Amino acid sequence: MKLEGEQVLLRVYLRSTDKVGWGAAAEALVHAARRQGMAGATLLRGILGLDLGGQLLQPRPWALVEHVPVIVECVDTAPAVGAFLAVVAQLVPVGMATLERAHVLVYRERGMRAERTTSPLQVPSSVPAFAFVPGAEDFPMMRLSEEGILLRIFIGEADVWEGMPLYRALVLKARDLGMTGATVLRGGMGFGAHSRVHTNRLLELSTDLPIVVEIVESPDKISAFLPVLDQMVAEGLVTLEHVRVLRYRRDPAQSQ
Repeated sequence: MKLEGEQVLLRVYLRSTDKVGWGAAAEALVHAARRQGMAGATLLRGILGLDLGGQLLQPRPWALVEHVPVIVECVDTAPAVGAFLAVVAQLVPVGMATLERAHVLVYRERGMRAERTTSPLQVPSSVPAFAFVPGAEDFPMMRLSEEGILLRIFIGEADVWEGMPLYRALVLKARDLGMTGATVLRGGMGFGAHSRVHTNRLLELSTDLPIVVEIVESPDKISAFLPVLDQMVAEGLVTLEHVRVLRYRRDPAQSQ
């Protein structure tokens, strides 16, 4: 196995309430990725967000079912990810996926000889953003994809805007502007501009854990949202990444 190379990062955005049979669709995706021989998969659970219809996803007091956004991430070769897209569309009736270049620096396999882990790591060279994404010629689903921007906003859980948690204010503002596909993720440890480490360890319980607000939208909508960030985010980090966005809706006839 190569120690470094160009791969594809696939991120599937769905809801915790999406089901496959009696089970959660997100967990079914992870199991399907394993059966398909994907290099790995990670399930991330959000604490707040918007679905593709612009509906607010959030925990509700006394609710028996938790309504929150979830993300399933997979990194593998373009052919492997391209083949897996059909599985994604089969398991998730309505959803969105993003694909982007991932430069894998080190993948240590259990039992790998020590001399194979000594290759120097390097920053990837500048290449076209979608050079390694599956092509529409080999994978027809990619014909439905379009260029988009993944906006990530790194802030603190204690940051507020007009008396409201900043992450919630950002999601609501995005909804007001007609944006969809927002997800809020809470980290377990991190530090910000002042280099103070925040952690959720029991003896160091923090009320200012790191928060990441992710929004996937068209370049025009992201550009229109940036002035809002200038106004609302006094301290934080914002990143922008080019992605291929695949929004899909399964044909009802396929589920019969």
